[in-house]
Amino acid sequence: MMGGYAGRYLYVDLTSGKIQVRELPRAWARDYLGGTGVAARFLWEELYAGVDPLGPDNVIVFGTGPATGALGHATGRLVIASKSPLTGLWGESHVGGHLAPEIKYAGYDFIAVRGRSDRPVYLWVDDDHVEIRPADHLWGKTTREANQMIWEELGDDTVQVAVIGPAGENLVRFANVIVDFYDAAGRTGMGAVMGSKRLKAIAVRGSRGVRPADPDGYYEAVRAMYEKATTGEWSQIADETIRRYGTPYLIDVMSAIGRLPTKNHYTGIFPEYEEINGDALRALRISRKSCFSCFLQCKYVHHVPSGGYEGTLTGGPEYEALVALGSNLMISDLEAIVHGNQLCNDYGMDVISAGKVISWLMECYERGLVTEEDLGGMRPRWGDADLMVDLIHKMARREGIGDLLAEGALRAARKMGRGTERYVIHVKGLEASAQDGRSHKSIGLAHAVNVRGADHLRGLCTYDELPWAVKYAYERFGEEEARKMVIDDRLDPRGKGYLTWLTENFYSIVDSIITCKYGAMWPMIYYYDDFAPMLRALTGIEEHGDPRYLALMGERIYMIRRCFNAREGAGRKEDTLNPRFTEEPMPEGPGKGQVVELDVMLPEYYEYRGLDLETGWPKREKLEELGLSDVADELARLGRLS
Repeated sequence: MMGGYAGRYLYVDLTSGKIQVRELPRAWARDYLGGTGVAARFLWEELYAGVDPLGPDNVIVFGTGPATGALGHATGRLVIASKSPLTGLWGESHVGGHLAPEIKYAGYDFIAVRGRSDRPVYLWVDDDHVEIRPADHLWGKTTREANQMIWEELGDDTVQVAVIGPAGENLVRFANVIVDFYDAAGRTGMGAVMGSKRLKAIAVRGSRGVRPADPDGYYEAVRAMYEKATTGEWSQIADETIRRYGTPYLIDVMSAIGRLPTKNHYTGIFPEYEEINGDALRALRISRKSCFSCFLQCKYVHHVPSGGYEGTLTGGPEYEALVALGSNLMISDLEAIVHGNQLCNDYGMDVISAGKVISWLMECYERGLVTEEDLGGMRPRWGDADLMVDLIHKMARREGIGDLLAEGALRAARKMGRGTERYVIHVKGLEASAQDGRSHKSIGLAHAVNVRGADHLRGLCTYDELPWAVKYAYERFGEEEARKMVIDDRLDPRGKGYLTWLTENFYSIVDSIITCKYGAMWPMIYYYDDFAPMLRALTGIEEHGDPRYLALMGERIYMIRRCFNAREGAGRKEDTLNPRFTEEPMPEGPGKGQVVELDVMLPEYYEYRGLDLETGWPKREKLEELGLSDVADELARLGRLS
């Protein structure tokens, strides 16, 4: 038995009702680690090109990593992966809370679900007892209501639940999955995949433990990582930022560098940013919560005590929600943003996509491309908080114009026509998260090439993001490497292809361990040489103790997801940005006059990634170097290999 792993996974077919417990192949653990990596390998083998994301043949994976539940820092995260109904490509979303450790404690490394039930159901996992239970009484309930009803039905409020709301049931293409009431696996529409299967929830209770291969060695490695993060300047940085405010501290930081998306990404400057920042939000704070085994405790609960949204109680909003429903829509009514955030949680709907779909509609209306007649008398104007709230209801319920918007901004624009597609700020159909490559060039490239679309968590580099962070790049990589990345100038496109390639590979390991981006992405505390001793002691697999092998494995994990997209036909033409970023210079702020020079950055990135410059297809020699010869053979058969 490998340390850290349960050594088996659960395979459920909702069409037949068949439940299987299967052995986790050792090669998957050795070569793909867990989490995102194992999910990617599994779905590569399980799915086929052209599978309908909302059809019974699609498979959804709820995955843990080897460190899950093993009491290292922030090891409670879960990956949910499938083919995305929003993009038609690789879909992946992560969530914290306490569900992932419970899956491991029940004795499974991941749960895979395929098929479609003929009635609403939920999956009940209690160690070796696994049951598909009717959920007709839960259908139509909000995520909060359904979670509480499951607790009452099972007679145990310590059961961990992943649940969808009405948005997932109604197949809103950006529906999410909610864990612990307030934690969202938000992006790429995993809630719609569950809804298509009529799977309302997964409820898990486990009583087993996780045993490292070398308990003493694991303890020492984890202790060293803990001490590194909680002493000296790292601890001070955490105290002043994310521990004090949570992610909303970023509102001020991004405003200062002109990278706070405003008015559908027209600019990076929001004059009223102080109305929606961390200090403003603290006035509504009533409580604090933590994900499993986290010393940081960056999650906060907020309550609106009076006014039009009196009584709203929500976890968050996080930075992304404050932008999506705030500066992005030119809304500075913080209580309305808090209310909109909780509506998205209750309905089970990605707050980023929801906000960006609304901003697309507002800009199209402003430009005269969409009329009141089209919208049944509605006039979507910037800054209209009541309209934002109304449209969230309509999208989740697919009522009126909400039925079109629930398809996502790109599909909505293609149906609407009239030139509205130009104002969809997306990559590969995924609405952009709260970054702007004109004021931070490497994130422009990271958005363009990311496997799940315009994404901030798979490739966002923080070394070149802020002036004070540059020194850590020089300390980690040395002067020669740091200069190669042009790390000290976020507005210089040179070297950003190499930097993005390095970053994506490292985050692939972080997402497969699985641990939080705090400490890995920001602040940049840990790297391969920190994780290697921990993983070697945890799993007992020799290769996991070699930082060079971890780097190679990270590249393999990233590339197999790229190949998943290539199998679906996505290549060079999808690695692009909206003309807003490449043709329209930033109008104001520190990034004034800047555009994203993809023509400079993309060739460099493709060279390191092993992709053909003309097609974006992977090169055989790169795939063979990464141990993906079988993947290369399948892509060659489809004509998608260079």
